[in-house]
Amino acid sequence: MLNPELGAVGAAQDKSFLRIDRLTKRFDEATAVDNVSLDIEKGEIFALLGSSGCGKSTLLRMLAGFETPTSGHILLAGSDIVSMPAYERPINMMFQSYALFPHLTVWENIAFGLKRDGLPKSEINARVDDMLTIVKLKPYAKRKPHQLSGGQQQRVALARCLAKSPKLLLLDEPLGALDRKLREQTQFELHSIIKRVGVTCVLVTHDQEEAMTMADRIAVMSEGQFKQVGRPNEIYETPSCRFVADFIGNVNLFDGKLEIDEPDHCVVGSEHGSFYVNHGVTGTLGMPATVAVRPEKVSLQRDPPADAQHNCLRGEIADNGYFGSFSLYRMNLAGGKKLQIQITHGQRHGELFQRGETVYATFAPDALVVLTS
Repeated sequence: MLNPELGAVGAAQDKSFLRIDRLTKRFDEATAVDNVSLDIEKGEIFALLGSSGCGKSTLLRMLAGFETPTSGHILLAGSDIVSMPAYERPINMMFQSYALFPHLTVWENIAFGLKRDGLPKSEINARVDDMLTIVKLKPYAKRKPHQLSGGQQQRVALARCLAKSPKLLLLDEPLGALDRKLREQTQFELHSIIKRVGVTCVLVTHDQEEAMTMADRIAVMSEGQFKQVGRPNEIYETPSCRFVADFIGNVNLFDGKLEIDEPDHCVVGSEHGSFYVNHGVTGTLGMPATVAVRPEKVSLQRDPPADAQHNCLRGEIADNGYFGSFSLYRMNLAGGKKLQIQITHGQRHGELFQRGETVYATFAPDALVVLTS
């Protein structure tokens, strides 16, 4: 089971297909991966998300067999593979560069690993044809990699990995080489292909959108540890700590002190105002606490609300930006702090708030999350 302090419940013992057990990797005096444990179910797409240097790539390389753990275990389908050489592991890894052979056709690239394994020609033909159908590249079978778009090359690399029917698929920044528009489109294609094949997948990315779109669950990493493990909506809506709240998406953070703490609600007082939140924190009155609210959960109005005791901040519009379906605002609060607000346009001709206008920002109690770490 996962450590409950991480804010997620691990897969049940009998459902664990990939188990990472107290895994640590040190390089001289530096600890890249620090005693992490994790259970991943069969057929799950799991994302390791974090900034450069957080340990996610080192963890992936240990799964692949390119790095040897300092301590701990890696169990795949019940077998400990830590001492197994990389070439013997039933694992395939797709690199950011794709590593396609430029002198081989698409068909030959996909068939390469199967030929090296000595499979019968009929089986090779059948598997390659199946892969070309799945990744929708049959018309391009005779082309060379340089004759394909970036997204098509990415699908060839994926097909080559899947052709060998690995038990585990590892993806290292799989969409990092694509431009933004193509990356957004390919995220859904890649997810669909992996789910169709049914292979268990671990992907490494620094791109939050990529992780949120593709993964069933995410581990947010920092300094070699898991800060939170959970489904994308859990990570976004109920971050376990300030780091996760600030790392995932945009967020407004207000530091204050815990004034009331009941099982069904709490109140945090800050220099900017009082925040009433519809969950308790089981803390100590007077302890430091941070209130987090996403920009899209803030409402703006020109007139003061009837009840301004809690969850109401007065300020002035500093900046605004119109993006068609929504507008972004930055609001100046007392003391120089800025509040970010995202307002969705439900009507075609909505009246926008203007720079310099005095407004009131309000929040629903269930739009706020209190963080104590």
